[in-house]
Amino acid sequence: MDLGISNKMALVTGSSAGIGLATATRLAAEGAQVWLNGRSEGRLHEAAETIRSAMPAARVNVAVADLGTAQGCASLCEQIPAIDILVNNVGIFEPKPFADIPDEDWSRMFDVNVMSGVRLTRHYLPSMLKSDWGRVIFVSSESAVQIPQEMIHYGMTKTAQLAIARGVAETTTKTGVTVNSVLVGPTKSEGVGTFVEQMAHEQGITFEQMEQEFFSNVRPTSLMQRFINVDEVSAMICYLCSGLASATNGAALRVDGGVVRSIL
Repeated sequence: MDLGISNKMALVTGSSAGIGLATATRLAAEGAQVWLNGRSEGRLHEAAETIRSAMPAARVNVAVADLGTAQGCASLCEQIPAIDILVNNVGIFEPKPFADIPDEDWSRMFDVNVMSGVRLTRHYLPSMLKSDWGRVIFVSSESAVQIPQEMIHYGMTKTAQLAIARGVAETTTKTGVTVNSVLVGPTKSEGVGTFVEQMAHEQGITFEQMEQEFFSNVRPTSLMQRFINVDEVSAMICYLCSGLASATNGAALRVDGGVVRSIL
């Protein structure tokens, strides 16, 4: 299936691994020129080589910037003045009891997960509107609508992303620009995989046993009862980036494995 994004320029934030890298890889396979972003130049170049080794003709560039700061976002915008597709994927999470979350953790979580998308969208949206074509995706989470008690500050940021995406979509009336969000369920990305493996090691059980315990006790509403893989998530993100998704705007689409018990 041709997604109609050949020769489009895409930026995927937080793309040295996990969902970001899987999304960048799929976009490159569709012919888009892709920019990878992260804080580690070494890891970004490794990710770029991974894509090129699988697809020698892929057009992949790297842009080092810490998007948890206004300065980092400004630096990225200087490196990449204009794009056609923006995937606001960068994000952090941290399980911690509510009473133990200090102000600085709330601020850091908000800066990385929310303000990075605000700052980049604010910069790139005008040129998309001018050219009458563009795609902005906010990678949110099922935690946006089912706030997890073990990381309330994370859930707060994911809810904020949904509000921003819908609000910005309202500014795209009668244009070829769309702004959507994706609610991702528990995914075996690099960070989550490492965290679960550490928990399994501490409890003296296997990853598979830890996974079963997680879905029995922490996310019992999951219909899949397993971790989603990053390619399953990237497929939805890339569809929303495509020319085929022109009638999907202001939407929050779920790739959550059925965790959210809702028909909408």
